[in-house]
Amino acid sequence: MRLVFLGTPAFAVPTLEKLVEAGREVALVITQPDRPRGRGRHDAPPPVKEAAGRLGLPVYQPERVRRPEAVERLRALAPDAMVVVGYGQIIPQSVIDIPPMGIVNVHASLLPRYRGAGPVQWAIIHGEKRTGVTTMRIDAGLDTGDMLLEAETEIGPEETAVELGARLAVMGASLLVETLAGLEAGRIVPRKQDPAQATYAPLLKKEDGLIDWSLPAVAIHNRVRGMQPWPGAYTTFRGELLHVWRTFRGQATKPPNRGEAGATPRNGAVLSLRPLTIACGEGSLQLGEVQLEGRRRMPAADFVNGHRLTENDILGEPTP
Repeated sequence: MRLVFLGTPAFAVPTLEKLVEAGREVALVITQPDRPRGRGRHDAPPPVKEAAGRLGLPVYQPERVRRPEAVERLRALAPDAMVVVGYGQIIPQSVIDIPPMGIVNVHASLLPRYRGAGPVQWAIIHGEKRTGVTTMRIDAGLDTGDMLLEAETEIGPEETAVELGARLAVMGASLLVETLAGLEAGRIVPRKQDPAQATYAPLLKKEDGLIDWSLPAVAIHNRVRGMQPWPGAYTTFRGELLHVWRTFRGQATKPPNRGEAGATPRNGAVLSLRPLTIACGEGSLQLGEVQLEGRRRMPAADFVNGHRLTENDILGEPTP
């Protein structure tokens, strides 16, 4: 089976590596062009390009895969099938029609739930207990093609989107190899998705990371875990931006203030310093790792010591 692989992020690398390990012929790797990264904003290759270089595979980086010259190059290769994992561009019908066995996609959810660009992040943000990976045939819609195989896994209560994504990438790689073998042998019967069961996982925006301390502690905890690696969850501290990278769920209810009898602390108020515990709309949250804008990440205990926090501090107050 002659293959073309389309992928860009680190999530796609295990699948490419697994295809080569399985002895599959990867005639071409298509990935996004190099983009500026890091403090110096120098052009850097995407993870799939780096992996293809290690594996000795040819790489093609068109600005748009729908352009005529890109489509013609694919036609000339005459692949039996294509594999897409997080490529980052809509695949046009002109490309979908090329391989006789179709284009197989590895999607990081149990379809039809969490169609879209952020399935790992939104599954955690919404408090899902289980997720998985699905292989599907690409059609002209957004993750609407026929499903082929799926594998399911639990989401750990403290697991971040980065950690879960790494696990799903490995699961997806094995599932893709199994899917190709099943298609060759005629063992897989494609299944239609039920549109009534579909949910969507849109691309994250910077403002999605802003912490609303009036939410329940569990909802904030899930948002902190799900907003990684970008945009990250953040709040404000004494007028500065404070990133929150790790949290632990505290007690179920907010204790009363030491001041007025029966009063409850404001949302975002510091309840205790060791461990650093913050009042939420329901319950409280322990901060494990934080980072002031432009500085290094640090354990919350070091942050408390270095910035002389008190129990009068409140996170999330608007900049004066």
